[in-house]
Amino acid sequence: MILYLHGFLSSPASVKAQQVRAALASVGREADFLCPPLPTSPRAAAEIALASALLEEPRQLSLIGSSLGGYYATWLAERLGCRAVLLNPAVRPYEDLRAYLGWHPHPSGGRPVQVRPEYLDELRALEVPSLTNPQRYMLVAATGDEVIDYRQMVARYAGCAMRVIAGSNHALTDFAQYLPEVLSFCGVSWPTPGSDKASC
Repeated sequence: MILYLHGFLSSPASVKAQQVRAALASVGREADFLCPPLPTSPRAAAEIALASALLEEPRQLSLIGSSLGGYYATWLAERLGCRAVLLNPAVRPYEDLRAYLGWHPHPSGGRPVQVRPEYLDELRALEVPSLTNPQRYMLVAATGDEVIDYRQMVARYAGCAMRVIAGSNHALTDFAQYLPEVLSFCGVSWPTPGSDKASC
């Protein structure tokens, strides 16, 4: 199973989440995709992510986390010992989100959401001091990220598999180009020309 954790003020309808879903469907594994809506509260988001992850054995589970979802994925991967791909992950969100305190439009057009000061403490409580096994992680970082300095990501995930993209942006609008590499790290087998579709 692939558990996709979306970013701050995002949703399961995000472009990258839907690209992952479509790619899995193309190899007959759409049922192995899960992307729960994460609330604004980091504590509540972590609880939902953990409950979703526990639906699968850690050896059969891979996480893909985007931005703040990458921060959650790191916490979850350390807790469960599973693989994780991190897409422009937040590194110190308890500092970065100070500028976002207050009310914001809902990503799916629902009621506005509030970012409370106590959420910063909740984020700090989820911080992972160091990675126990960097080989279980893959970092995808864009040098053109306008939200998070890619050098922070590279330093944070030193020793992990890395794909540093020259240019691009925080949203990774060219993510489809790197999706096969990401899913391969997650253990998804891809068909070769002239072969039947394969699954892991």
